[in-house]
Amino acid sequence: MPPQSAVLLEPRKSPVQARSTASVEAILEATVQVLLTVGRERFTTTRVAERAGVSVGTLYQYFPNKTALLQAALRRHLEAVTNAIDRVCHEQRGRSLEEMGTALITAFLDAKMKNANASVAMYSISADVDGMKIARQVGLHSGKSVAAMFATTSDPPLSDPDLVASMLSSAMAGVSRRLLEGPSPEKHVEPLKQELIFLARAYLKACAAR
Repeated sequence: MPPQSAVLLEPRKSPVQARSTASVEAILEATVQVLLTVGRERFTTTRVAERAGVSVGTLYQYFPNKTALLQAALRRHLEAVTNAIDRVCHEQRGRSLEEMGTALITAFLDAKMKNANASVAMYSISADVDGMKIARQVGLHSGKSVAAMFATTSDPPLSDPDLVASMLSSAMAGVSRRLLEGPSPEKHVEPLKQELIFLARAYLKACAAR
């Protein structure tokens, strides 16, 4: 029998109808907006329900408590970034490593910083809701997509695409963390993006030359 704490964090039901899906999306979007408005200390499910235009009872039909709600909002945010990576990995198949690296970094940071304030809000609650576990789960999928893209390069093949993908993913995560922990991330994203692209291209070139 699973631990009680694990059971409580599972959504009570899945949104199988269009109206239910719309309600869940409204609740998750309201979660981000409430975090931006009042911060995590004053965050409540009642405020989220009011912002989403649903009853608290409706919210609890999908999310049994505040932690489950915040976890779902964080997963939604991370999966949006993963989807952007998946798209660019598909588009870049068969191209040079430099092209792949440039497109990958650009897609990642553009998705991550599309709404810088929302990204900061999600980052701020990550430690409270076991965000590292969610990030690892989502990141595993992204890593496979990146490695699969690298395996199709028109350049000399990489000896270990999975390792190269892991190294680049770590660099991307580090830059993202620096942006989200610093002041005015939107002002620093472009110069850091260019430096990360430079790093990625140089690293990929060196890996291909081994």
